[in-house]
Amino acid sequence: MTATVNQQLIDNISIILKKSLAADATLTDLREKKMAGFDAIFKKDAGFNSSANTFQPYVEEVADDLLKWQQSQDKQLLISIVKRIEQLFTVLANFEQTYTE
Repeated sequence: MTATVNQQLIDNISIILKKSLAADATLTDLREKKMAGFDAIFKKDAGFNSSANTFQPYVEEVADDLLKWQQSQDKQLLISIVKRIEQLFTVLANFEQTYTE
């Protein structure tokens, strides 16, 4: 089961990475048009250590934690990773709906 969970996490992070690259490019464009003046994608209490106005640092944080989980198999870390992946999927989907239509 651990191998299956590991592969699902890798697959999800891969999808998030691709979506985040497109979203970050859109954010760059929006900033040039003065339409994205926020400091962070997620609030401080969202469970991320990162604080950035692009998606990449959040994706990197989750990917780094996946590497830690692969070594430790820590259940709490796994729960944290899954929750943050869900948040990224939700925010990216909302962003795509809003800015790519």
